[in-house]
Amino acid sequence: MKFSICNLGCKVNAFEAESIASVMEKKGWTRVPFEEAADAVLIFTCAVTNMAASKSRKMMHRARRLNKDAIICMTGCYAEVDEGMLEDAEIIAGTRYKNNVPLYIDTYLKDHKKIRVRGELENIPFDNMEAEQFENRTRAYLKVQDGCNQFCSYCVIPYARGRERSMEPDLVIAEARRLAEHYPEIVLAGIHTGRYGREYGVTLAALMKRILHEVPALQRLRISSIEITEIDDEMIELIKNEPRIARHLHIPLQSGCDSVLQRMNRPYHTAQYYDKITMIRHEIPDISISCDLITGFPMESEEEFKATCDFLKQCAFSFLHVFPYSARKGTPAAVMQGQVDPRIKKERTKICMEISRNLEEDYMQSWVGKEVEVIFETEENGYVKGHSSQYFPVYAKDVPLHRGIEHLKLVKSEDGKLIGESV
Repeated sequence: MKFSICNLGCKVNAFEAESIASVMEKKGWTRVPFEEAADAVLIFTCAVTNMAASKSRKMMHRARRLNKDAIICMTGCYAEVDEGMLEDAEIIAGTRYKNNVPLYIDTYLKDHKKIRVRGELENIPFDNMEAEQFENRTRAYLKVQDGCNQFCSYCVIPYARGRERSMEPDLVIAEARRLAEHYPEIVLAGIHTGRYGREYGVTLAALMKRILHEVPALQRLRISSIEITEIDDEMIELIKNEPRIARHLHIPLQSGCDSVLQRMNRPYHTAQYYDKITMIRHEIPDISISCDLITGFPMESEEEFKATCDFLKQCAFSFLHVFPYSARKGTPAAVMQGQVDPRIKKERTKICMEISRNLEEDYMQSWVGKEVEVIFETEENGYVKGHSSQYFPVYAKDVPLHRGIEHLKLVKSEDGKLIGESV
């Protein structure tokens, strides 16, 4: 029996997809690429934007065209919050039930009755999923946190994932030990990673210290994303003094205008954000800082948008992830007055993506002549390609793949590529 997987979501979704793939393979299933014929197709959906939700539906219909008689299983955030758009699927498994997807497939094979399980997100426990392998042979994801209590006015994720919960610290250490035997880099992932361990009286920084101390085989530890309000002195001091922690922080911003941040129900203002990243850069000069941004939030005026553009340039991010605002049913922002015209959102997104390209080019150019630590992952057009500790791509020749950290000197920036040579 063959199965395929399509993952449309975040790093947490990617981890969960690989975890369930591992279980399927242990049960004797063979994994094939999504485009190939399969007996079961697992689609890990995303609900963070309307475009993500639409893509989830499109992938379901595409899977049906490719595999007319396959068992199609929809799970992930959109499967939890969707109201009837996924009915063509044989199995819909919400957040609490995604662990049971292989079991549901077995059940469907016996009785051919559609399965619909979702809801019951109150007091949902942490799922303790494990993944055996990842598409990237050098970087493993480890989900240590799930859920969110923040309730930003635009975000459906608290309704799709439930409240905050964390993996028990000793289990994190055990899983990190196992992964470090096969992968030089581990990425700590979560929906709200910086709030790890509140129920155990443990901070994310304390967890990271334990991992580094108790997993000596690990070469690099990375945080997937962290809020500006959760980067405290303990975290800054740890990154500053521990070379095995990646020199990159992805810190969601969402808007560079205080009035928009207030409507978004974000827990900071721009001065706090700027002061914190200035302090981080002072303490850790070689760090890279990137962010998420939403354009066209309800009532965003031209003046507010200009303030955001000016703030992006002031912060000098290494790159941006830019998303046009997407109204999500059930969130406060969806019923706000002053919804922005889609054409204006598209134009503002285009402007911010151009700002991102310029910032990224300037940042990468600033590294020419300096030395970096790179883990090479793939081959591409006669080069090997990997990522530096700062998470920018580096290309080189005559460097082996999958050997762990390599020390390189960046000799030039060419066609958007940083070219390195072994030190």
